[in-house]
Amino acid sequence: MTESGGAMTWRLKSERPEPAGYLTVRCRTYVQPDGRESDWDILEGSRTVALVAFTEEGRGILVRQYRPGPGKVLAELPGGMIEPGEDVLHAAARELLEETGYRAGTAEVVMRTYLASYATHVRYAVLARECRKVAEPTPDAEEFVDPFTLAPDAYVDHLLGGEYTDADVGLAGLVAAGLLRRGT
Repeated sequence: MTESGGAMTWRLKSERPEPAGYLTVRCRTYVQPDGRESDWDILEGSRTVALVAFTEEGRGILVRQYRPGPGKVLAELPGGMIEPGEDVLHAAARELLEETGYRAGTAEVVMRTYLASYATHVRYAVLARECRKVAEPTPDAEEFVDPFTLAPDAYVDHLLGGEYTDADVGLAGLVAAGLLRRGT
């Protein structure tokens, strides 16, 4: 499968059943209340953070990035893995700067959640405001990113449209920013 996008074109060379190291799949066997046993595949992984981030002008910050699961380039929230022992807000600031070149004026953790009911992987949503461009992006070796901004309405529409991988984090950030309200 190939996704076009200029410098972001990735070509699938092969596929194998072993993990690459970001997530581990383990099989847990449980004894249910009625005495029967059942096996469950459990994903284990590092903590991660994603940011709903706004520039000083109120524009939403996104990063075009190839995503191997969907097999295409998506406009994603900036974010990534939290290093062992690293503070969540420090990781958020580091990832925002690395992927976009922006530094946040303020940042707050607005949600903590598990990836899924079959995962130990904890994810954090951070709302960052008053972000200012201070550098060029310096992504990790396996990251090919293209940061860009959207006007607030287009940003909200994108996050509500579901064409990215952290929809729950995006929704939590929009609610915390006051851009989505219960009952509207």
